[in-house]
Amino acid sequence: QVQLVESGGGLVQAGGSLGLSCAASGRTFSTYSIGWFRQAPGKNREFVAAISWLAGRTYYADSVKGRFIVSRDDDKKSVYLQMNSLKPEDTAVYYCAAGHTIGNYDYWGQGTQVTVSS
Repeated sequence: QVQLVESGGGLVQAGGSLGLSCAASGRTFSTYSIGWFRQAPGKNREFVAAISWLAGRTYYADSVKGRFIVSRDDDKKSVYLQMNSLKPEDTAVYYCAAGHTIGNYDYWGQGTQVTVSS
């Protein structure tokens, strides 16, 4: 069982940066791959980025590639999403999710709001 709590959301101007954190509980956190997703009002949830366990391989949606960076610290049971050069279209609720394989997530956090003003 893994419980996830996101933090770090807020309001930022376009072009600014924001860092999100995903803190996990559970003894086997290091064996989970973690994904970041977002959902804007009236839109479907979409994949943003992911990082695998063990090798720490990273994956990004085309819309955020080159602007967002995902990383993890297994000692702190945390995963981070550094968001740079933010755009108004990045406005959404951001969620982290955990699963044993990339693309297959069993546990989800409650989400944190990110709002980018133009």
